[in-house]
Amino acid sequence: MFADLGVAIIDTDRISRELTAAGGAAMAAIRAEFGEVMVRPDGSLDRPRMREQVFADSAARQRLEAILHPMIRAEAERQLAAVQGGTYAMLVVPLLVETGAYRKLIDRVLVVDCDESRQLRRIVSRDGLDEAQARAILAAQADRQQRLAAADDVLENQGSLEALRGKVAALHAKYQKMAQAAR
Repeated sequence: MFADLGVAIIDTDRISRELTAAGGAAMAAIRAEFGEVMVRPDGSLDRPRMREQVFADSAARQRLEAILHPMIRAEAERQLAAVQGGTYAMLVVPLLVETGAYRKLIDRVLVVDCDESRQLRRIVSRDGLDEAQARAILAAQADRQQRLAAADDVLENQGSLEALRGKVAALHAKYQKMAQAAR
């Protein structure tokens, strides 16, 4: 919704997917570290298989993160530097609280919040996972209290899309004023 208002969005999940697509910059290192078993016939990362391994084995998750996180951060920094026009940009970092790696790049933290049951349903629906897999993903992340404690702003996402649009518009106006005042 912020993008619809002209805000430049740099999404680290999207960057990760590009890096692990067929021919992506991370695939050679992933293949070398984890073997062909993690590579689909088209040359992309076998995400379900990798997800299963990294949530069962924290050392495997650390090895994957050691490959991906520096590449993701470098690309995010490149994209931020290339942003032109507009008054501010948004860096979308789902694991911001867990990694802390992007704090120097940002001025504020906006947490999009909903209750855990809604979050669980959204993960199951979005990623096609069963509930146990979705719970494992949530267990590996910062909990709701930790995310809210890190927030400068909280965007409640429990209601209708129309209500959410109004909240986004209000935050956008606030961020525009803050960015203009900082110039």
